[in-house]
Amino acid sequence: MGRSRYIFTDPTQPHFMTLTVLNSIPVFTRPDTVNILFDSFRFMMNEGMKVYAYVILENHLHLIAQSEQLDKDIARFKSFTARRLIGYLQANRIHTILKELDSHKKAHKHNRPHQFWQEGVHPELIQGEAVMRQKIDYIHHNPVKRGYVDEAIHWRYSSARSYAGRDGLLEICHEW
Repeated sequence: MGRSRYIFTDPTQPHFMTLTVLNSIPVFTRPDTVNILFDSFRFMMNEGMKVYAYVILENHLHLIAQSEQLDKDIARFKSFTARRLIGYLQANRIHTILKELDSHKKAHKHNRPHQFWQEGVHPELIQGEAVMRQKIDYIHHNPVKRGYVDEAIHWRYSSARSYAGRDGLLEICHEW
């Protein structure tokens, strides 16, 4: 299967995206691995990225974000987090996951021993407030739909708390 047919329609506008670990391997089951994502989000936000909503599950994350060059910023995010996460797996001798990442990497990724993220992020341009609200609701209810929690605000790794007026783990942008 070739590269994603999805493109960033206008890289300066908000997009809904899904980033999935290769072969849907459950890597984000430990606070340390999730914190690598949060650290990278904070760095990207200091560089000008706006994050409107997010949820991190065990093998993927959903995100609505915007920046001056969102396509390039998401590529930087994926590259940086992949290196850090693979480094974490190596340092903690989590060889089972490393072997799985290696065995499922794409053939053209021959310049590295592991591939962490699936290719593409399936970006969808947010066109209007109704679509924004629908995507935010989808993001926040993902853990509820999977049966992990009864209410969206109970999922720790989500912006649902912020939208409910509570403190979240990541400051998000509520104005779009």
